[in-house]
Amino acid sequence: MPVYKDEERKSWYVWFRYKDWSGTVRQHKKRGFAKKSEAAQYERDFLKKQSGSCDMAFGSMVELYMEDCKTRLRSTTYESKKYLIDSKVLPALKDLPVNAITPAVVRKWQNDLLNDEADYAPTYIKTINNQLSAIFNFAKRYYGLQVNPAAVAGSVGKKNAEAMQFWTQDEFQCFAAAISDKPPSFAVFNTLFWTGMRSGELLALTLDDVSFEAKTISITKSYARLGSKDIISPPKTPKSRRVITVPDFLLDVLQDYAGRLYDYDPSERLFAYTKSYLQSEMVRGCKKSGVKKIRVHDLRHSHASLLIELGFSPLLISERLGHENVETTLSIYAHLYPNKHGEVSDKLNVLYAPENGLKSSEKPENFE
Repeated sequence: MPVYKDEERKSWYVWFRYKDWSGTVRQHKKRGFAKKSEAAQYERDFLKKQSGSCDMAFGSMVELYMEDCKTRLRSTTYESKKYLIDSKVLPALKDLPVNAITPAVVRKWQNDLLNDEADYAPTYIKTINNQLSAIFNFAKRYYGLQVNPAAVAGSVGKKNAEAMQFWTQDEFQCFAAAISDKPPSFAVFNTLFWTGMRSGELLALTLDDVSFEAKTISITKSYARLGSKDIISPPKTPKSRRVITVPDFLLDVLQDYAGRLYDYDPSERLFAYTKSYLQSEMVRGCKKSGVKKIRVHDLRHSHASLLIELGFSPLLISERLGHENVETTLSIYAHLYPNKHGEVSDKLNVLYAPENGLKSSEKPENFE
């Protein structure tokens, strides 16, 4: 093994040749290992990764997977994926060879996740498990892994939350009154509740996106903060790019708020805040008003439930929320529709009423 002692730095390093994917011979040097064994292990893992062998360490496969993801995912999606894998997957599996991770090993990892003292939500557990399965699928497709052990072990967690939290109009208006002492918060939460837009979409808005004449807001971008850097990126999906109609009273709120801004350029962010500010104001407003605590994202659910109660179709709601298809809307909000079943029978009774020329006691000829 070409492992060397760096006497000056009191550490170890490796320096060796290898063939890359094109067959070209290259050199690789890596310094800074505290132990000779660590340097040797690094070389073994590196060469296995280059050969594409599934006896490479799982951590090495993750590096390959994340390199592939980085060029294909939005920066915010990539960072979320990286956080989940680094914090919830790698600690347990990092040093195991990929082809030595059996369904039994995955099953134990799943059970540890379910029994974790953090008491993760079922939807969060499913998201974590999906990340592990995606890594094994990547290994199957490109590195010859025969079986996805996560698929054999079975799914864990739940796709949808058991109980959706949302506010009624009365609850929201009570909350809005409590935070009306801060015009930015009043404008932010009114916009979220009455449009159903995502918080990232709201934080990326400019005044140029608001048409007071057409009474619309155009959703063309999304905001996120990575580390200390503000990121403005395209919307979540193609259907997320949309135009939302807004009521007059909300336009009045936005106009009043914008009029209070000093030296504001209409092309700049209208709400120059972060998601942590929204969360802190949500907590403050709930405590002050006494309404039940919900997440900022639940204002989106609140808007959808309001539209359902008003009788709007799933297709219209899907377009307004920027869902990729109506099936997504129905999968999230289907449980809110059963309340309408009684109205169906009531309206059918009206159609069958005597004043419409047909008595309930009458039967057509040849009726059996």
